[in-house]
Amino acid sequence: MKNSVNLGLKENWKQFTILVVVNAFVGGMVGLERTIFPKFAEIEFGIASKTAILSFIIAFGITKAITNYFTGKLANKFGRKNLLILGWLFAIPIPFILITATSWNWVIFANILLGINQGLTWSSTVVMKIDLVGEKDRGLAMGINEFAGYFAVGIVAFLTGIIAQKYGVTPYPFYLGIGISVLGLLLTLFFVKDTRKFVHKEQQSTQTNKLGNVFVETSFKNKTLSSITQAGLVNNLNDGMIWGLLPILLISLNYDSKSIGIIAAIYPAVWGIGQLITGRMADLYSKKKMLFWGMFLQGIAILLIPYFTDFYQLAIIASVLGFGTALVYPTFLSAIADATSPNQRAESIGVFRLWRDLGYAIGAIVSGIIADLFGVEYAVLAIGIVTILSSFVIQFRMPNNQTL
Repeated sequence: MKNSVNLGLKENWKQFTILVVVNAFVGGMVGLERTIFPKFAEIEFGIASKTAILSFIIAFGITKAITNYFTGKLANKFGRKNLLILGWLFAIPIPFILITATSWNWVIFANILLGINQGLTWSSTVVMKIDLVGEKDRGLAMGINEFAGYFAVGIVAFLTGIIAQKYGVTPYPFYLGIGISVLGLLLTLFFVKDTRKFVHKEQQSTQTNKLGNVFVETSFKNKTLSSITQAGLVNNLNDGMIWGLLPILLISLNYDSKSIGIIAAIYPAVWGIGQLITGRMADLYSKKKMLFWGMFLQGIAILLIPYFTDFYQLAIIASVLGFGTALVYPTFLSAIADATSPNQRAESIGVFRLWRDLGYAIGAIVSGIIADLFGVEYAVLAIGIVTILSSFVIQFRMPNNQTL
């Protein structure tokens, strides 16, 4: 058995591939809720308020955000694999709770568990892949990682729409979650290896300066890191709105579960597949330009949603939105990794993902309140404007140095 540690995608392709498959299962857990939850809330619990329906996203977003931070903070101390296993243990009860829920509070509780699951598992797989590949293939690695996760979100969102159309919104769509969580846990237990030794290897040759205070620098002070962080927050703010309000808007336009499932699935599927291309682009082209154009495209696509309500028009808009998100998502992570030293990388990514996933909660709260007061269309337009403003922050605050 070889004791030498070599960084690179080719050198570590077996372990990298296992982590890609694990992250597909991680994404599948989120896909369970992507299509059917507004109808699930109304049919099973009689909840019609947009703010109340979106409460499950608020619970998910806040919990995931906090868990992201602590996963990054504790990764070096407890090991990536141990945190990944812990994340899967939190996933096991979720589908059973959703199947047997007698009140909306149980649904909220299931989404708190889902937030913990996603924070532990997704953060761990991100950091482990970055550990394995080193600097050269970082964007590609993140593209493949996020492709696996979000393509799985789209596939499971589509499948739950089909199952709900045929058999009803519960319990059959949630049976998928039982298989996903069990397989994810078994795969992690028996095939995933910890990657801390790769961090020690890279640290020996890094030239990146250490940050004084990782939280403050990543959140506010460092122009590169804080610009990326605000864009991450806004990206998930608009994703939280799409997750919660798009199905509600489509129901109001008399779309059936199958059609809603298709439109809801196009966005994460294009987002997922697109990252195979955009991840590699992040290794070759200006990360700053990719982040600007990605956020700008998202904003324009969101502003068009209330005015183009034909099925094929919405499918095209969902594709543009997905591509805009594909431009930024792997680029966020590879740019953060470029701007931090290996020993501080996990913590900085954890801080970024804290703020990014708080965007889910902020987006759900803001869009839910606007939708209840003024209508869904106004909520969509407000989020679109905020997204375009975020692209201008990237353009005018983020420095032009190196490949960033």
